[in-house]
Amino acid sequence: MRFLNDVQPSHDLTYDDVFMVPSRSAVGSRQSVDLSSPDGTGTTIPLVVANMTAIAGRRMAETVARRGGLVVIPQDIPIDVVTEVIGWTKTRHLVLDTPIVLAPSQTVADALSLLPKRAHGAGVVVCDGRPVGIVTESDLTGVDRFTQLSEVMSKELMVLDADIDPRVAFNQLDAAHRKLAPAVDRDGKLVGILTRKAALRATLYTPATDSAGGLRIAAAVGVNGDAIGRSKSLLDAGVDTLVVDTAHGHQESMISTLQAVRALGPRVPIVAGNVVAAEGVRDLIEAGADIIKVGVGPGAMCTTRMMTGVGRPQFSAVLECATEARKFGKHVWADGGVRHPRDVAMALAAGASNVMIGSWFAGTYESPGDLQQSADGRLYKESFGMASARAVRNRTSEDSAYDRARKGLFEEGISTSRMFIDPARPGVEDLIDSIIAGLRSSCTYAGASSLEEFHQRAVVGVQSAAGYAEGKPLHASW
Repeated sequence: MRFLNDVQPSHDLTYDDVFMVPSRSAVGSRQSVDLSSPDGTGTTIPLVVANMTAIAGRRMAETVARRGGLVVIPQDIPIDVVTEVIGWTKTRHLVLDTPIVLAPSQTVADALSLLPKRAHGAGVVVCDGRPVGIVTESDLTGVDRFTQLSEVMSKELMVLDADIDPRVAFNQLDAAHRKLAPAVDRDGKLVGILTRKAALRATLYTPATDSAGGLRIAAAVGVNGDAIGRSKSLLDAGVDTLVVDTAHGHQESMISTLQAVRALGPRVPIVAGNVVAAEGVRDLIEAGADIIKVGVGPGAMCTTRMMTGVGRPQFSAVLECATEARKFGKHVWADGGVRHPRDVAMALAAGASNVMIGSWFAGTYESPGDLQQSADGRLYKESFGMASARAVRNRTSEDSAYDRARKGLFEEGISTSRMFIDPARPGVEDLIDSIIAGLRSSCTYAGASSLEEFHQRAVVGVQSAAGYAEGKPLHASW
């Protein structure tokens, strides 16, 4: 990457402060751009879901990996639960979504509590392992909540072969005017569910898979407690990327933990952070990190900069840290500060190999929280920072009341924030579509057919706040 007219800025820059200039391009199609990361994580699109309890869970892991990204399971989840989630994720179908399974004798209330867990909003009613009906929210509207599903389910089923080609599945669903259908094996047993949009996406995305063909998943450990024992358990469980995570990554406890984790001899990439300067990158690489997580304070749930004054504008932090990591043949993840597809492109132009997204994905059906409704009828999920009261309480549940009270005096981060569901993009896949469409276009503007070429060819300029505002679309006339 180079700055426009080779003019180096005299101050640090956020994503809002920069823009990219088009270059002569021979890239004929956006779809021909290879978005796979070179950092060894196996992502086929450069997106990583941040290890936040309100965002990263099993449904998110399955869905994002199917589209080529990676989810990091948080460090405050019990190890037996994480182990089960790793195994569960790796056995998910590469094309079909895991269905919400209901019995004919279950009630409308049961279905209504489960349907918001999937963006497609449908449940499959199953008897002896075979689908006998479909229920959607429209089927349940205005119905007594104690009514059994056998009385309200749609019984005219269209059933797909579980091994069907996605393009054929799309055509069949389109011809039948169906939005979705259950998919079964040769014995008629339910395997999954497929929507028209998911069938289409299966032709456009490549899943992030391990050597055995299972979906990839990452998990985090902290630098306190039994970090080494947890790391060993995660590696034994088959985790694909191990993230050693703490807010202040350039400290002795991180370095010693990282050295001990490296001594375990893991055959997967080790990510460590967070840092914002070249010196921190060097020290963590020397301690054994393959990838450095960059970002202090840019996250939507983070109050670090306002509480402590510590942090750095994210574009400049990523640019400096990526430049330093490349000297050692290593990589960086840009963690935080992403609010628009353009921000992902700018992070990659600065040299990141993957971009971590947190709060932006909290307001989707796939995030772990329960769907709630505001007074004006808008749907939302609650999100919270990992240094907030709720997160600290989760991590210190085994501490004494005295120790919990002491730690409670020093919380940072927003404890609760409403992340509203976007009616136009209610699922994480909808957001991924938007991000990847923008990124692919950015690459063609730069004349780049891969992420590495994109970083090499990107020409970036510095703009004023008015310049940034000028680029925003108008949703109504002026």
